[in-house]
Amino acid sequence: MMLMAEAPQEVELQQAGPAPKKARPAHKAPASAHAAGASPTLLFEKYSYDVSINDLSLKNYINLKPMAYPASYRRTSAKIFSKANLNIVERLENAIMRGGTGKKIGGHVIRTKGRLQGKKLKVMHILEESFDSVHEQTHTNPLQVYIMALENSAPIEDTTRIRQGGTVSNIPVDISASRRLDTALRNIATAAIIGAFSSRKTIAQALANELILASKNDVNSYAVKRKNEIERMARSAK
Repeated sequence: MMLMAEAPQEVELQQAGPAPKKARPAHKAPASAHAAGASPTLLFEKYSYDVSINDLSLKNYINLKPMAYPASYRRTSAKIFSKANLNIVERLENAIMRGGTGKKIGGHVIRTKGRLQGKKLKVMHILEESFDSVHEQTHTNPLQVYIMALENSAPIEDTTRIRQGGTVSNIPVDISASRRLDTALRNIATAAIIGAFSSRKTIAQALANELILASKNDVNSYAVKRKNEIERMARSAK
């Protein structure tokens, strides 16, 4: 008797439902973003950029971009008003990196032969040493002392020469905020060079002394003297 093979039972396949959606990973902040609670950038890794500017006309031109060691390659130097985007400490570095004029300035013949031209790292060390000296003498943030020195040594009036017919006369004019800041930086840098010329003072000590005097609006400051002289000439031309 032949046995019939039983037909295989059909197994009902249960249709699988849609797979559960996976939870999306939380959004991650970019690696370049500062972590919460990270310490702020300090000038020379010592001094805070949290300073106040009282002169409203200079406020738009005093750049306080936090940089530990202010230095840039000035790729935008050909653009107009590009100096306003430079850190204000770097602008003082650039003012000190000057060549010798060979002229008498403030009773001294300045012939430095360009010893600081192109030496950005050397000038940066000079400024750091100068700011340390200011901090030791005043026990305040030297960056705030520097800002106050700029405000006190920036003239608000100047004279210009005009020709009327065959006569040349001087007339008083107001100075733009950009030129005010340029004049103050140039005079402070010149004062540092004059103070260290034929003197036992180093240029860092001379710069620190000038910043302290100018921040107090002291008449013994070279930059303040030049400001008063420029404004006096403007008043006399009215």
